[in-house]
Amino acid sequence: GCSKGSGMIHPNMATMLGVLTCDAAVEPKLWRQIVSTASIKSFNQITVDGDTSTNDCVIGLANGAAGNPVISDPDSVEAKALLDAVTVTLQALAQCIAWDGEGATVLIECEVTGAACAEDAEVMAKSVVASSLVKSAIFGRDPNWGRIAAAVGYSGVEGWSQDDLDITLGDIPLFKAGQPLAFDAAVASKYMADAGEVHGTVKIFAKVGDGPGRGLAWGCDLSYDYVKINAEYHT
Repeated sequence: GCSKGSGMIHPNMATMLGVLTCDAAVEPKLWRQIVSTASIKSFNQITVDGDTSTNDCVIGLANGAAGNPVISDPDSVEAKALLDAVTVTLQALAQCIAWDGEGATVLIECEVTGAACAEDAEVMAKSVVASSLVKSAIFGRDPNWGRIAAAVGYSGVEGWSQDDLDITLGDIPLFKAGQPLAFDAAVASKYMADAGEVHGTVKIFAKVGDGPGRGLAWGCDLSYDYVKINAEYHT
């Protein structure tokens, strides 16, 4: 597969392009369903700047060259395996776009667990990585749990309590049961700085309850260079 995009990235299937090729023999209607489902859990879960482009697209091509019996039952083992493979591939491509965002120094990954359902967790996770305040705090290497908590809170997801919220940055607990924890800010800041040195990943974990819902989203930090690139760009 291949994908393209670095700015105006907030897909809602936007100048982002993704192409996936596959040799599986699969019924066309089911293939469209698989690509759509995988896109929701990959490209629709990334953001660089919160601006949705007018022309995002993901194209999935399957030519059947593998010679397997045609996959037509969405509940079959083969269909589920194909969905898993397509989802993992598209998530990797989506992460590359966020990682290569304009002016980015790190990839941000947010994992939300304990939500009522996966869809709620995905909305919360994307709210965090889309927050300009979270993104700028990470660029400044500031372990600002308040901005993360706020982004989870204003995500629009209902039916959970702030008293159940836990926040962890990397392996450093910042917030537990709705209350801030004592932590070494210098160590937390160094965690983000070290990631920036290698254009690596800053991981944020938010637990919002005891439900089965788990969701992932990816973004990047908001740097001076992002503003410079887009301030100097003229149509």
